[in-house]
Amino acid sequence: QLQVVESGGGLVQPGGSLRLSCRVSGFTLNYHPIGWFRQAPGKEREGVSCISGSAGWTNYADSVKGRFTVSRDNAKRMVYLQMNSLKPEDTATYYCAADSSVRSMCGLSLYAYDYWGQGTQVTVSS
Repeated sequence: QLQVVESGGGLVQPGGSLRLSCRVSGFTLNYHPIGWFRQAPGKEREGVSCISGSAGWTNYADSVKGRFTVSRDNAKRMVYLQMNSLKPEDTATYYCAADSSVRSMCGLSLYAYDYWGQGTQVTVSS
């Protein structure tokens, strides 16, 4: 049984930074792949970044490469998404999701993830 809760969203100006947090809890090991996804109004949910259970594998969508960084602290059951140089097109509801399987890799397909948080709103506007 996994529970996923994300936080840290807010309103920032273009070029600003924001750090999202994801806490994973439950009767589980701390090595589940974690993905970050986002969904803007009228658009489909898309993968943003992910990190493997061991933190040795990460993936990023082309739209955020060089700007976003995903990391994790397994002892704290926490995963973070540092977002820098934010653009208006980054505006969306951001979701954290956990893969129920313990894997050494991760992907950006939302279908690979089983447990989802409720989302946190990120708005980038001047």
